[in-house]
Amino acid sequence: MIRRLVGLVLLAWVLGFAVFMLTLPPPLDAATTTDAIMVPTGGPGRIDRGLDLLRAHQARRLLVTGVAPDVRAIDLARRYHVSPALFACCVDLGAEAVDTRSNAEETARWVRVHGYRSVRLVTSDWHVRRARMELVAALQPGVLVIVDGVPGEARLGLLVNEYDKLLLRRVALWMGFGR
Repeated sequence: MIRRLVGLVLLAWVLGFAVFMLTLPPPLDAATTTDAIMVPTGGPGRIDRGLDLLRAHQARRLLVTGVAPDVRAIDLARRYHVSPALFACCVDLGAEAVDTRSNAEETARWVRVHGYRSVRLVTSDWHVRRARMELVAALQPGVLVIVDGVPGEARLGLLVNEYDKLLLRRVALWMGFGR
């Protein structure tokens, strides 16, 4: 009996992981506009994608959340070959977040302050689901979150870890923990 239960749980995990891998979200159509763009640090191509969308007028402002406290806007402007004027007018750096959950909380405060009703979440394709889940849980009801997956080349271990975090966090939210 216990062997069957363990086997069923393992089979469900494997099938769920396969679905997770086969349905990684692609980049969103560039014609989709939102009030704001949120980019958590931590993966290649994320900030580049967010800045490209901002320059294409797909949103009014961009929040880069999870920035190290000693990083200045001018440092990022130079690194990403962007006009400091764009950073001065339209890019905010959030230095309070240290993980996906605190990225969502920092973003929710920023969205409330600006009164935004829609946010484009730009993050690695393998990270999108958990980041969106955390962001939706942190935001006030009625704020639309659309996802924009940045293609990545994550190792199998990272993908398994992310899938496990997604499952555990989904259960925790379902049970009312961490809201």
